Amino acid sequence: MLFWFVFAAPFLVAEIFKSPMVDYRMVVVGAVLPVIEVPIGQPFVLHTLLAPVVALTVVMMTTVGRRLRRRRLLGIPIGMFFHLVLDGTWTSAALFWWPAFGTSFSGQSVPEATALGWRLLMEVTGIGIGVLAIRRYRLDDAENRARLLRTGQLATGWAA
Repeated sequence: MLFWFVFAAPFLVAEIFKSPMVDYRMVVVGAVLPVIEVPIGQPFVLHTLLAPVVALTVVMMTTVGRRLRRRRLLGIPIGMFFHLVLDGTWTSAALFWWPAFGTSFSGQSVPEATALGWRLLMEVTGIGIGVLAIRRYRLDDAENRARLLRTGQLATGWAA
């Protein structure tokens, strides 16, 4: 399940924060990062609130005085936070608040490894969000696409 995270997380970040200076490439990296736990068959730290909080702390502490680098790297913990929202991790208190309710991950399932029907629905919805984003942020224009790929930024000014 990738399209859901690849398209939904940056789209939501863009719509909520409306900041053309966010590096949306890093938001995608952060949103997809916890998916590496799927092959393991059970969630670990990347599916807990602790992971993006630690990532945010590391970014803030290692980029003091380097504003541009900080702005770019903040996309990773932001994407990780959005992953927790988009896959429903927050619905499992033991997983979301780990290690507050115990340190064991046994018996937990990776939220994005839900029933096939839900996964397909989320993927199709993710593709739909991708199409919407292409239109909304004028990514059908080669210059806007190149800017996104080169800098991670969307074109300034929001399409109607």
